[in-house]
Amino acid sequence: MKRPNPTTGLRHVALNVQDLAAAEHFYVELMGMAVEWRPDAENVYLTSGNDNLALHVVTGEQTGTPKLDHIGFFLDTDDDVDDWYAFLQQHKIKMKTAPRKHRDGAKSFYCYDPNGVTVQIICHPPLVGK
Repeated sequence: MKRPNPTTGLRHVALNVQDLAAAEHFYVELMGMAVEWRPDAENVYLTSGNDNLALHVVTGEQTGTPKLDHIGFFLDTDDDVDDWYAFLQQHKIKMKTAPRKHRDGAKSFYCYDPNGVTVQIICHPPLVGK
């Protein structure tokens, strides 16, 4: 199987944070990002217009959780997500999830790189074509 349509780049990073307000202040007020979506009190998604930074709260019992939650490669269409899933499965890449639709309309799946880093392959409609 040949490689599916190319990604539009590594444009998503998700961080685990203990103090969401401080992290949001740093990335919004100091770094100039904007809030894209706040699904609940423990998660916020930020953007500079062509990227996406997710901040996820970790609680006291999770403080040993790595700061990096995952990285994400963006795609142009939902069908590309399915194509990449099949392609990576064919190459025996360990999957964390199957493709699914998210509450914000994105479609993605998660897999692991050879070092165990979680990688998200995602079509995120607000950023398609940017």
